[in-house]
Amino acid sequence: MKNEEAAPPMRIGIGYDIHRVERGRRCVLGGVEIPSDVGSVAHSDGDVLAHAIADAVLGAAGLPDIGHFFPPSDPDCAGIDSLKIIERAVAEAKKTGYRVGNVDAAVIAERPKIGKHVPAMREKLGSALGIAPDLVGVKATTNEKLGSLGAGEGIAVHAVCLLLKI
Repeated sequence: MKNEEAAPPMRIGIGYDIHRVERGRRCVLGGVEIPSDVGSVAHSDGDVLAHAIADAVLGAAGLPDIGHFFPPSDPDCAGIDSLKIIERAVAEAKKTGYRVGNVDAAVIAERPKIGKHVPAMREKLGSALGIAPDLVGVKATTNEKLGSLGAGEGIAVHAVCLLLKI
């Protein structure tokens, strides 16, 4: 299906990411630093929300995951702003003939509470994705105290992305 006529008008991708959290680390979600006693353990800035969204974009385009473009073994990726990872994912998707239509994501964590930070997250994510903030969905839920996420040991995110043919 390499010819233009066979390319579907839209494609959908899913992304998932999870990070352990530790006390004393910076907590960044959706490009927003959130006051918290815990933050993600990661090679980058640990923005699990941005990582899941980037993987959803790449998956919708039929491309490899963010580890392919930003390997954890690469010292140049240490501490990288994860919004730059999204920007790269969008650029790679454009090379395949698609642009982002919208994204939606669910953050799963017992803490921190993110509700009041969602508008700022939508702004920053929309900017990185090249779409209006109202095309970015961000919601949160807990794991109802079940498992390691419920015990507050990590943060996970499920994301979906719709790409539209350019």
